[in-house]
Amino acid sequence: MFLGIISGFLLRKKRLRATRGIITALIWLLLFVLGVEVGHNREVIQSLPTLGLEAFFIATLCVVGSSIAAWGLWFYLFKRKENER
Repeated sequence: MFLGIISGFLLRKKRLRATRGIITALIWLLLFVLGVEVGHNREVIQSLPTLGLEAFFIATLCVVGSSIAAWGLWFYLFKRKENER
């Protein structure tokens, strides 16, 4: 990581055209290797239905909670502006 930081600092004034493509390719490679590792782990594969159900509930609760918080903030801000008028 430090080597990357130092390289970025030293090359910050140069225009690197292929950086975006290289980063995208490396991310795809990392995701592929992660998938291979997960597919190789028997415990993870056997617990996928449970993990998927938990992930669904967590995502649903996050969306509902964020929506309620956004509505509350919107209501608070606009109600306050109406009272100021």
